[in-house]
Amino acid sequence: MIKEIFKPNPEFAKDARIKNMCEYQELQDEAMRDYEGFWGRYAKEKLEWIEPFTNVLDESDFPFVKWFEGGKLNVSTQCIDRHLGTRKNKAAILFEGDRGDKQTITYLDLYNNVNRFANLLKNEFGVKKGDRVVIYMPMIPEAAYAMLACARIGAIHSIVFGGFSAEALRDRIHDANAKVVITADGAYRKDKPYMLKPVVDEATKGESPVEKILVVERNNEKIEWHEGRDFSYNKLIKNQSNECDAEPMDAEDPLFLLYTSGSTGKPKGVQHNQAGYILWAQMTMEWVFDVKENDTYWCTADIGWITGHTYIVYGPLAMGATTVMFEGVPTYPDAGRAWKMVQDYKVNQFYTAPTAIRVLHKMGEHEPLKYDLSSLKVLGTVGEPIDPAAWKWYYEEVGGGRCPIVDTYWQTETGGHVISPLPGATPIKPGCATLPLPGIIAEILDKDGNKKEPHETGFMCIIRPWPAMIRGIWGDKERFVKSYFGDVKQNGRGVYFTGDGANYDEDGYITITGRTDDVINVSGHRMGTAEVEAALAKEDEVAEVAVVGKPHPIKGEGIFAYVVMKHSLKDSRFESYEAIEKELNEMIKKEIGNIALCDDIVFVPGLPKTRSGKIMRRILRSIAKGEEITQDISTLEDPSIVATIKSLVK
Repeated sequence: MIKEIFKPNPEFAKDARIKNMCEYQELQDEAMRDYEGFWGRYAKEKLEWIEPFTNVLDESDFPFVKWFEGGKLNVSTQCIDRHLGTRKNKAAILFEGDRGDKQTITYLDLYNNVNRFANLLKNEFGVKKGDRVVIYMPMIPEAAYAMLACARIGAIHSIVFGGFSAEALRDRIHDANAKVVITADGAYRKDKPYMLKPVVDEATKGESPVEKILVVERNNEKIEWHEGRDFSYNKLIKNQSNECDAEPMDAEDPLFLLYTSGSTGKPKGVQHNQAGYILWAQMTMEWVFDVKENDTYWCTADIGWITGHTYIVYGPLAMGATTVMFEGVPTYPDAGRAWKMVQDYKVNQFYTAPTAIRVLHKMGEHEPLKYDLSSLKVLGTVGEPIDPAAWKWYYEEVGGGRCPIVDTYWQTETGGHVISPLPGATPIKPGCATLPLPGIIAEILDKDGNKKEPHETGFMCIIRPWPAMIRGIWGDKERFVKSYFGDVKQNGRGVYFTGDGANYDEDGYITITGRTDDVINVSGHRMGTAEVEAALAKEDEVAEVAVVGKPHPIKGEGIFAYVVMKHSLKDSRFESYEAIEKELNEMIKKEIGNIALCDDIVFVPGLPKTRSGKIMRRILRSIAKGEEITQDISTLEDPSIVATIKSLVK
């Protein structure tokens, strides 16, 4: 375990936006003293308003809060138009495809491409303000154009990760009642084409709200074209004007929906609104990564996740930065791919997941030494806590011992970072999220809202609403309140509970201890256990199933499934348990996608349940991890089942 404290590099700190802990504390004190004044000041300073806001924060219908009421703006103009006077020839997006194909897209290019895309949606497809548009795309520039085009005309986009199955895509299309899907024929991964359009065809079979499908012909694979429904982006875009007026949007109008797995089977449509989201996206880019005018910044995420929304597209472009967009895999064609790109693009800030760091370390421990990584100034991690071994390698071999590592803590629901070191100010303890960012009033509490003492694990909560917070679950107000504000109360009012446990150390630093609900963090992506269980239960031979997380050396957490079969193996249609495992993972692949495949499947005669029928997943988690069972099992319906399951787990 690394015990050192790593202080900021003085040379870096002297030019940082927040230069020391005194400046950090001054900002946090300002927010505590005058919360609305703090946020109002930054909203006036950072955003370009069409009409100014008249009220900073309305909590009268808490937790359905309103920020910057009366204000009107357009997020696409925040990201593009306002930069044209001084940055029109600056690279906005540096794109590199899986096969090494490259594009440099300036802010003027971005303006032209987004306007054409917006006109296509508006004039050809009749998309208007408030309509939902699902984007099921690879990591290509047209995906960013699609997002910003929706923002320009006031449509609400909902991006679905390109690795999700037809079933998962269908669920999200129907929940959002989307009238248009934007996709591609396919894309490339490890120099091999893969298909997306056939997945969309399957997802929109039968009754569907989808009226039109727009297809970017990325790799010109043969696909089915449905007359009157499917249209080629490549053909239609040629005739579109590069001028499109931006729709004035109320500060609290929805900007996008992003579906995330919950602890119940149905995915949740997390809603983020206009002004508060884009404000925090820009502020965290500036504070956490300390990106400057001439920096080149690279986040390796996919736009299908919130990290890609905030820290590939919206955040970097809102502040006028240059952002790298990469279609491929950082380890292909070899483990030096990422470091070659850092060298070639002279990347200054590099942001990736601990999973990727562990893979890069394992596949190419000494690869960073082969490349010139001297341009790097800040390293970042996202998605899960980083383990000490990966942190040490990242710091020493990639950053050369000179780059601060910002271990960022946040969620789909928070819109942007909420707890993170500041690279020029915060003394860093490896594996520790450190302190809340200025303006974020976060505390570790018990159920009754009492603050926990150092080294006592409690619930990671945010006490006051903040501008980028989730505004609701699409179409389900009750679930929104119950999911986020029902577990912890302070002074009689619910506070936002992240779902994570955490503790303070003796310096007040925060360490996140992991999920307290039934959600598994696979490679930084949250998978609801109920969603995986529902997929496995579709196999006719499965009687019951329980899914838990298990530590994984690469992915952080893997998926461990306990399966109760209806019949014995000899009475089933399967020849072996291996055949059943294969079939079950194929079911998951079809229902959800490869990201939810089970690493372990154990066939058991029963599950540990209370007399009321509740499955005791804590016991199953302990067994999966090889831990001693410390819970009281006397209340179980059949206490002997615990020993039986333990004997079956290798």
